[in-house]
Amino acid sequence: MAAAPQPVPAPAGSTPYREPPPTRFHEVHGVNIRVDQSGTRATRVESFANGLCFSREPLAPGQVFLVEIEEKELGWCGHLRLGLTALDPGSLTPVPEYSLPDLVSLGRSWVFAITRHHNRVAAEGQEEEPPGRPPGLLDDPYLHIEQLRIPRDRLVGRSRPGRYSHLLDQLYELNVLPPTARRSRLGVLFCPRPDGTADMHILINGEDMGPSARGLPTTQPLYAVVDVFASTKSVRLVQLEYGLPSLQTLCRIVIQRNVIHRLAIDGLHLPTGLKDFCKWGRPSKLLSQPLWYHGASGGGPWRARPIESES
Repeated sequence: MAAAPQPVPAPAGSTPYREPPPTRFHEVHGVNIRVDQSGTRATRVESFANGLCFSREPLAPGQVFLVEIEEKELGWCGHLRLGLTALDPGSLTPVPEYSLPDLVSLGRSWVFAITRHHNRVAAEGQEEEPPGRPPGLLDDPYLHIEQLRIPRDRLVGRSRPGRYSHLLDQLYELNVLPPTARRSRLGVLFCPRPDGTADMHILINGEDMGPSARGLPTTQPLYAVVDVFASTKSVRLVQLEYGLPSLQTLCRIVIQRNVIHRLAIDGLHLPTGLKDFCKWGRPSKLLSQPLWYHGASGGGPWRARPIESES
């Protein structure tokens, strides 16, 4: 399996850090799928099936393949499906109509349907526990999965910008937002085990659902599987920050900690684009150009890198 970068492990400095490459959709996909030129948005253009998508490259251990639900389509029963496969997408001729059961029946594939409720899987010999309140973003900015530590900020879906959308903030903090709702963020990754196998984890709005499948082979490339099925019409890839959070993310966390709700950010003396980023997590076009700041000690200006798009 090709070597690939890993997120920062929990013990700081224990593993050299390399930034993972951007995630993209594979050029091989279901016949009803259209992928945009950037390779980050997949849309099912007709019917409710033939919506299988794959990651362009095999995932690295601990690398999250994260999608946000962009569009829904009424009239269908069922939702997005997510998982991993050890099959090379380029060898699938034709691409199966469904991930469940068609792709899974080919073997070496592990796919689960995302439902309106939590998809937590109980460990062997243990009873399933009811979902509790996950740590809030401001309580712990990292999601901890075994030996991995992943910045939580972009894992969590956010409400649509609007006049009353701040009323939903508490629902997002409590993870009450249905996993299949528009703007929910869903991810999949695998974590190696000491016995040479791996566990597959599914993430729903920043919460780890626990091992959804065990015993995955780590000696074979593992590709992400996204089935844009039924009521899920379009998904967009979200790029994550691994390692230390960026300065813009840390500033946003501090600002959110000191306001009553997101619309209160409008009253701050900040550039409009920066306000939008603090409220919604989506970079504004106003921040596409570099920003110049003067040092606090009175020195010359220094150049800050522009806030980059998630896609």
